[in-house]
Amino acid sequence: MAEKKQNIFKRIGKRFSDVIAELKRVTWPSKDKLAKTSAVVLLVIVFFAVYLTLLSSGGRWILDKIGFYDIVETSATEPVYESIDPTEAVAASVNESAS
Repeated sequence: MAEKKQNIFKRIGKRFSDVIAELKRVTWPSKDKLAKTSAVVLLVIVFFAVYLTLLSSGGRWILDKIGFYDIVETSATEPVYESIDPTEAVAASVNESAS
């Protein structure tokens, strides 16, 4: 037969005691090891920040040199878009469907 659930406060208390017991079993790093690994992580972050910045700037420079960002003038006329009032558009479609 299924076991009856305990009181919610007992279950929460048991969960906290389980977490505390597990944290006591954790092997925590020493201050020296923590400082060394933190320094490595920060150096890797700085390295990749510089690398990606240079890569982005180099890509931008190459695209500038080949004229990717140049504005191209066209001889064709640009289409003219008129401003349409939405109420007039709805009224026109209603009038067309009524005809």
